[in-house]
Amino acid sequence: MAKFEPRDRKVKILATLGPASANPDMIARLHRAGADAFRINMSHADHETHAKTFTAIREYEAKIGQPIGILCDLQGPKLRVGKFENGKAVIPHGRHFTLDRNPEPGNETRVQLPHPELFGLLQKGQRLLLDDGKLRLRVIRADENEILCSAEVGGVISDRKGVNVPDAEVPIPALTDKDRRDLAFAIQQKADWIGLSFVQRPEDLAEARKLMGGYGALMAKIEKPLAVRHLDEILEMSDGLMVARGDLGVELNPEEVPPLQKRIVQEARKAGKPVVVATQMLESMIESPAPTRAEVSDVANAVYDGADAVMLSAETAAGQWPEEAVTIMHRIAKQVEKDPGYDERISLGRVTPDATTSDALAEACASIARALKISAITVFTSSGSSARRVARERPKVPLLVLTPSQITARRVALLWGAHAVRTKDIGSFEEMIGKGKRMALRHGFGAAGARVVVLAGVPFGKPGATNLLHVVTLQGDELDRHKGEGAA
Repeated sequence: MAKFEPRDRKVKILATLGPASANPDMIARLHRAGADAFRINMSHADHETHAKTFTAIREYEAKIGQPIGILCDLQGPKLRVGKFENGKAVIPHGRHFTLDRNPEPGNETRVQLPHPELFGLLQKGQRLLLDDGKLRLRVIRADENEILCSAEVGGVISDRKGVNVPDAEVPIPALTDKDRRDLAFAIQQKADWIGLSFVQRPEDLAEARKLMGGYGALMAKIEKPLAVRHLDEILEMSDGLMVARGDLGVELNPEEVPPLQKRIVQEARKAGKPVVVATQMLESMIESPAPTRAEVSDVANAVYDGADAVMLSAETAAGQWPEEAVTIMHRIAKQVEKDPGYDERISLGRVTPDATTSDALAEACASIARALKISAITVFTSSGSSARRVARERPKVPLLVLTPSQITARRVALLWGAHAVRTKDIGSFEEMIGKGKRMALRHGFGAAGARVVVLAGVPFGKPGATNLLHVVTLQGDELDRHKGEGAA
């Protein structure tokens, strides 16, 4: 069995791969710098290119013997304007501007809006935000063919720029034809997580679930105001959440996003589901080798909130300093978690366990780690459920997650504090204790004299049967006394 050192931090780093990084050498460098999982953005490139990226990740994974999670992020139903005569146009402040069904190239007075569902939906006074909110239009009149607006904030608009409609519930499906093709491809490539973009309501998750056929985990991206209103239901239907602050920050007032971020993180944690904070975290590092102080504070704030993972987007996908961006994010997270006040901060979000044996034992693990000098919590799990329950408590020590399932091992790559090792299943209490101690020694979670909490379920191998907790002391010679273990 390969030995790999645990990260000296609990929050995970999710790095997006793209032209600047989707090659075997850079993937290895990003992982060594601190990336725990990789995001593949289906909005860009083709399936042939993405297949090479999948292959490169899995080959590197096999080389180091460490599970690596992959999130495949679907593009979603992004609304966009049509094209302009010269590729762009200038809409003056205060002037009228029309969005219509005419497919002819637009100019400074009009452009096609190739989304028939919006016509007849919008009403006087509602807003349209173009190009991530850089241009702001207010509806004067709308009918089945035209939407006449006043340009409250004008400017330059170019081909196919995005349109946000914050004041209306747009009846568009969560999955486009392209998304369905991309989802089928992601499942074929055995992606561990599927990111669903522009979720508005819990029903939006149903089709994706059906198409996934039980494979993979579904992450709902919260980037629409309507999704915020349906947050509880969306959380129940998903396996995790992403705070996608780009579009969310366009459709909401800027000052509304930070408290909302904290709320989403807390609600996901209550549910015991991973939550990722994403978008513009180290934005300046696309072109600069160093972040701004405000960006450093932004990353630190997400770590203090107790997010499971923080994500890099263009910083690693297309930026000039991808490895440096991961390194900086790693250093920020590590420094925050060394803060004497960190444990107290994240403990403020502690949740009341459900009245189940599994939840009670998960809480007990964290309590023991607070009361005693414990080096790690070793969790035996087949589905990952036990690991998620313990991670929800945000214990002071890391989690050593032992599982026979490669799928589970990869999936927990986004779980706070979790260090997954794929190992053979256990068949007895004695085997559980012995393997728990050996794995802790092998992977650097303790030395001779250290105490480890072991959590498992009887009968062994049965999902959802967590009912056994044991505190053990490492002798330090367990590996020597178990020669010939092989791929234990």
